Amino acid sequence: MPRYEFTDNVFIEKRIAGKPHAGKVLAAVQAHADDIPFFCAGTVAKLIDEGYTAYLIQTTNDEKCGPTTSLGQTILSNEQEVDDLAHVLGFKGVYHLGYRNHRLDEASWTELRARLVLLFRFLKVDTVLTFNPWGEWEENPDHTVTGRAVEAASWMGGMNKDYPEQIAAGLKPHSVREKYYFVARPTQQFNRMVDIGDFIDAKIAALSVNKTQGPAGSHGSKLKTRLAQQGLKLPLLEGDAETADRAYIRQFGLQPYRALGQPYGLDYAEAFFHISPEFHFLGAVRPQDVEQYIKDHAVQIK
Repeated sequence: MPRYEFTDNVFIEKRIAGKPHAGKVLAAVQAHADDIPFFCAGTVAKLIDEGYTAYLIQTTNDEKCGPTTSLGQTILSNEQEVDDLAHVLGFKGVYHLGYRNHRLDEASWTELRARLVLLFRFLKVDTVLTFNPWGEWEENPDHTVTGRAVEAASWMGGMNKDYPEQIAAGLKPHSVREKYYFVARPTQQFNRMVDIGDFIDAKIAALSVNKTQGPAGSHGSKLKTRLAQQGLKLPLLEGDAETADRAYIRQFGLQPYRALGQPYGLDYAEAFFHISPEFHFLGAVRPQDVEQYIKDHAVQIK
């Protein structure tokens, strides 16, 4: 298991009974079809269970990621699997933005930001899950551009003079206040460990859906076929193809999530650098502090 870095204090986020997040909206923004399955599927399932309405936003078309020689077929297969991913996790809607895979850094950064601002305002997003825009050792430009565009749009969406045409069309300024940034590479920092033990079946389903490019999606059924050609079988892989795929993921694909959770007494976990809704720019005045001061010190005018 590669080494991951943690900050001074790691908060353990566990399942909360009931629907404490009822009325709130989250957006999970990924560059590729396998990002949410790898980095946050269990957390998304947990937050939806706790009351969030969730939307999936995909920035690229995944044209480079798949076994076929046809770009068109690769794009179509990945797009269908993103829709399937949304179904198994419980997303309410999916937005495919369609930028070219592995070339997002040549696309218009300002256009991507504007499209995300529009979606965040339209959907009234409270919480985003995406790549850490400042994560170390990120080698995929699609990941970096996606994370930085989300970060900027989360803040800029709350400004009433940015994209006035959106305001004229009836949208209201809206800031995204809470962020779960993926831990996607060794040495990336985290300050929150989410217990996904109760949602491991949803995590497995999400990984299994991703058959076109995923390293786990269809490997169970492929291994079963290869062994049969050699006159062998594994009891682990008994059943139909989907059953074999999910059994393979449970046995082999979950090892990193076990390793992440083990130091914190968790069976399975996903790690994030979490930005709290209480985060403010250095020097910013909190309205509640002003109101409390008024309450404590205001006197009647004589």
